[in-house]
Amino acid sequence: MDRLTGMEVFVRAVESGSFSAAGEVMQMSSQLVGKHVQKLEQHLGVQLLHRSTRRQSLTDFGRIFYERAKIILSEVETAESMAAETRAVPSGRLRINAPVSFGMRTLAPRLPEYMKMYPEVSVELTLANRAVDLIEEGYDAVFRVGELSDSGLIARQLAPYRLVLCAAPAYLEKRDPLASPWDLQRHECLGFSHTELRTHWTFDGPDGREVVPITSRLMVDHGEPLLCAALEGLGIILQPLELVKDCLADGRLAPLLSDYSVPTRPLHILYAPDRRLTPKLRSFIDFAVATFGGA
Repeated sequence: MDRLTGMEVFVRAVESGSFSAAGEVMQMSSQLVGKHVQKLEQHLGVQLLHRSTRRQSLTDFGRIFYERAKIILSEVETAESMAAETRAVPSGRLRINAPVSFGMRTLAPRLPEYMKMYPEVSVELTLANRAVDLIEEGYDAVFRVGELSDSGLIARQLAPYRLVLCAAPAYLEKRDPLASPWDLQRHECLGFSHTELRTHWTFDGPDGREVVPITSRLMVDHGEPLLCAALEGLGIILQPLELVKDCLADGRLAPLLSDYSVPTRPLHILYAPDRRLTPKLRSFIDFAVATFGGA
């Protein structure tokens, strides 16, 4: 800490033009300013200032050290500011975006926990399956399913997103049983219009990975309408576990192709790169990782 004080006094002395002027700024005597500079020079083993009764000037090394010392002191100030912000009480409006099914079925039920923990934070949550532009649209954080592009955003990985293949018993009673993913081509597949699920479904099975092209009479950009159609016996859906798990539990939907699994999809929470995260954003990132980060 003495060295940091010595750097600060030295920088002030250079910028103020004299020890006496630096002493006025730092509320210490000119003699004490001189002692700090002298002690710093002794530590470095190099002279920093040419001093006379009328003026002072930087040595060649002193000029280099002055520029580096300013950077170091700036970094220390930034670190101290970050610590102060961490101790601060989270407050203000937090804008979040999430995919529809995840937002409705997973995030929304847990969001009250966060808001009770931080009563001075207000939350504006929007749900959309398109990839919103966090910067342009003014979001603090967004949840995103799928492989990430190199967007320059900071990503925190959460538990992977699980998809389930299922259909209503009423539909299955009228159709031939499914023995392999390729049998889907003889069935009604209810299509999700985002990502690759629009055109093909992927499975891992005894013979490795199989990618099956699908066609759909019904194509929807939200999972909820697809769930309604499946419950009415209109066809087979491949949708997130959180959307269908209640219907699987009570028998309204039945899982299919038990010998095959659907590859999980990555789930991340993204935010803009910023060394000085606000307390509200830091608290929500920590909450999301703790709540949704499990395997």
